[in-house]
Order: sequence, then structure tokens, then C-alpha cells
Amino acid sequence: MQFIAHDLPGIVECIPTKFHDDRGYFYESYNQRLFEKNGIPGNFVQDNYSYSTKGVIRGLHFQKKPFGQGKLVRCMQGKVNDVVVDLRKNSATFGQYRKFQLDAEKGNMLFVPVGFAHGFEALEDTIFVYKCTEFWNKESESGIRYNDPTLNIDWETKAPNVSEKDVILPLFDSNEEIF
Repeated sequence: MQFIAHDLPGIVECIPTKFHDDRGYFYESYNQRLFEKNGIPGNFVQDNYSYSTKGVIRGLHFQKKPFGQGKLVRCMQGKVNDVVVDLRKNSATFGQYRKFQLDAEKGNMLFVPVGFAHGFEALEDTIFVYKCTEFWNKESESGIRYNDPTLNIDWETKAPNVSEKDVILPLFDSNEEIF
């Protein structure tokens, strides 16, 4: 497994080593000791799955303190542009976003720590899976509008399918719930 730290502190891309033969392939997708050694906490308490058709954008979501969630995200099927936004007010990268392509064929994953908003756009019909470091808490759920003009995220999908809930999320500059 290869672990790649990125310029947003705490964001780590994980690329598994795949072993191929004439039957297909095998890879280890999670090993708590190895992940902890590379700065990813091992206290995951909840797994979530979603299915999205091509052109769906989900997010940008986060949970407010004290129920902030770290997430280990990946595609089981399909491909997404995965987006993270640094919400940590004291961070040198506060308000910046990064986009990562997660691909089921590649098997790559992304660890998104507490203090980041997270969302993705389905580039294909996709099954998206993520492990969470905290349980979901309805009163703590929050987010930022996917098409926020301050963040100016470069989504590939020009006419996305977005939930009613995500369309009315607050804008970045008006969101008082940020870390």
C-alpha cells in the first residue's frame, strides 16, 4: 500500500498494491496497523454506501463539533471526482479545495480528516463507500453549497443532479458552523 500525503494537512491518498493473475486480482483494502502508522486513525465506527448515477453531485457535507467525522472514502464501482475543502479556520489552507479522482479499477482511497467538507461528482454510475470515525448525528450535519462562488470548484458536470437538501446548503462565507 502506498500512502501519499497532500498539501492540505491531514489529507492522505491510499493506493493499494494489487496482485493480478489469470483469475483477476486481490488487494488488501484496509489494515489498521498500517493505516495508523501512516497517520490515519483506526477508530472507524460506521460504514456508509451510496449509489449514484453519472452526473450526480453529493455534498459538500460535514458534521459540526463535537461530532466531526473523519472519512476513508473510495469507489467500489465507477469513478468520481472527490472534493475536499479545508474548514479549519487556523489552517494556512483554510477555504482551499482539492479534487482527487477515485476509481474502482485503481482501488485508490482518500482519508478526509475532521475539519474538512467533503463531496463528490459521479463520472460514471458509482457505488461509493466510506468509513467514518464518528457516528452520524442529525443535529450536527451541515454543509456548504456545491456551487459556492467563493470556492469556485471546477466540477466537470455542467448540469448536475443535486438533491434538494444540497442545493440550499449555506454558502462558504455565510457558514458560521465552520471549524
